Amino acid sequence: MARRKKTSPAEDMVDLIALLPWYVGVFLAVAGYLLLHRIAIAPLPSAFGPGEVGNAMVGAVGRGLATGGQYIVPILCLAGAAISAWRRHARRSLMDNVTRSDAPDILDDMSWREFEMLVGEGFRLQGYQVAENFEAGPDDGIDLTLRKNGEKYLVQCKQWRAFKVGVPVVRELYGVMTAKGAVGGFVVTSGRFTPEAEAFASGRNLRLLDGPQLHRLLKQARGSASARPDDGNRAGQATNAAPQAAKTAAPSCPRCAQPMVRRTARKGANAGQEFWGCSSYPRCRGTA
Repeated sequence: MARRKKTSPAEDMVDLIALLPWYVGVFLAVAGYLLLHRIAIAPLPSAFGPGEVGNAMVGAVGRGLATGGQYIVPILCLAGAAISAWRRHARRSLMDNVTRSDAPDILDDMSWREFEMLVGEGFRLQGYQVAENFEAGPDDGIDLTLRKNGEKYLVQCKQWRAFKVGVPVVRELYGVMTAKGAVGGFVVTSGRFTPEAEAFASGRNLRLLDGPQLHRLLKQARGSASARPDDGNRAGQATNAAPQAAKTAAPSCPRCAQPMVRRTARKGANAGQEFWGCSSYPRCRGTA
């Protein structure tokens, strides 16, 4: 999606703070006020020696900027923190509404922005670090940047109601992945993909998620997050089963998020040893 152009440095600052957790914005507001207030109340020298006039003028200008900045900077930081908190609440509300609904058109009734927020929250629940793209101007088709286990993945979201996502979109993402050094990518749509798009993604580190697949993935991610023990009794009941579960629970592939299966290396230095391999091999060669 193309982003609107920024109109001022203040808006840039608010958008940057909004990318951070809300409590970081609050901390920056307090720290910014304390620092600038200290500069604003610092006394100016009453007498100037030879060659000190220039330094005194610089100090006076800095003090004047700090006097106004001690209020402006915290306000901007708090505005960014408020936006961050609202986005967090909106993401969770979207996730709750979608995962609790069985309506086939639930994804079609939201805006493209809500769709991106929903997809990002789904990846967060799978253990990815998610950075949403709020940069001005062209975004190279990248709406989300994911990181997991030190590797980068790119996501393009298409909230299209009437059209199928074709191969040009998938080919564009693949080119951007190569240019930006990403190990994998996802194209996510509320609709469907053309057979040509699916054929192009086959055998590459690209995963195409259509509307029904996304809906199932979100429900699974939400269920996994809700199933975590939250009290001592439940944790105690799970103690005996924990060792066996640790051995049998299959992790998700770090490249395509598909379930992994236990395999045994047949050759090489690790021959005979077991490892986790992606269930979609050879299309995806992710290992753990």
